[in-house]
Amino acid sequence: MSQLIDPFGRAVSYLRVSVTDRCNYRCQYCMSENMNFLPKSDLLTLEELDRLCNAFIRRGVDKIRLTGGEPLVRRNVMSLIRSLGEHVKTGNLKELTLTTNGSQLAKYAHELADCGVKRINVSLDSLNAEKFQSITRWGNLEDVLDGLAQAKDAGLEVKINTVALKDFNENEVDDIISWCGDEGFDLTFIETMPMGEIEDDRTDQYLPLSILSDRIRSQWTLEETPYKTGGPANYCKVKETGKRIGFITPLSHNFCESCNRVRLTCTGQLYMCLGQDDQKDLLSPLRMSEGDDLLMAAIDEAIGNKPKGHDFIIDRQGAAPAVARHMSVTGG
Repeated sequence: MSQLIDPFGRAVSYLRVSVTDRCNYRCQYCMSENMNFLPKSDLLTLEELDRLCNAFIRRGVDKIRLTGGEPLVRRNVMSLIRSLGEHVKTGNLKELTLTTNGSQLAKYAHELADCGVKRINVSLDSLNAEKFQSITRWGNLEDVLDGLAQAKDAGLEVKINTVALKDFNENEVDDIISWCGDEGFDLTFIETMPMGEIEDDRTDQYLPLSILSDRIRSQWTLEETPYKTGGPANYCKVKETGKRIGFITPLSHNFCESCNRVRLTCTGQLYMCLGQDDQKDLLSPLRMSEGDDLLMAAIDEAIGNKPKGHDFIIDRQGAAPAVARHMSVTGG
């Protein structure tokens, strides 16, 4: 079948799949403490998620990232990961990976590796136990550190994702870079994204990575590198540690020109852009026929409507979020 090409000539080869909107944390920049999650009856079954992923693989998608919420809290999610891992073994998928908060890795790291997962992203915003508990509201730093130890033992390549937050973790940046170097982890800093209503004002949290990058460069030697993972980060190599450091800048620098990604929710909605609300329902065509003709037509229509870029703006005092849905609905 033909490769998926959007109206701007970009090949869509990367599918991010939110397997659940639920999470065992309540990170302050991501969601409210008292979240109303989707009824479980609204979610696609794992078998339906598998069928949808298979449809995209047949259309040239060769990288799938599982996200949430927290993907590893979904019951029996390893059955989906094992099924998708078969495509890694056949070569139809170049990469199967996931983004996790790390709290479940002690339990699942070795099984993930056995399923063909070679690389994971772990969200970690502070190495201080009290601050970690504060930002996640419900998290325990030791759980994550134990999980990371198991991930290393299983041979998984780890990249740490750290959301840069003004007046919260600014003074930890050097410690995080040094720790990642010692542990052998790559690191990516991310600007906070205006998605979904939360209790806090994101303008108080926003730290432009241009400022953070300048601070880092005053203490560390960053060497340019062409390395890419298929995502939006721009990477440098830290000369002193030998590890990579990346910057994801949805606010201070639009990274859409080479976007090859679409995002599938756990309810079967396909978002062509993280920063816009346009979506395409794939649930209905999926369930209307045992064949995939209707589904493929819906996918084609969706890709034909993929926008050129997003419009994340955070400096409008009192403005509503750029998109109404929380990050946990679509996945990072």
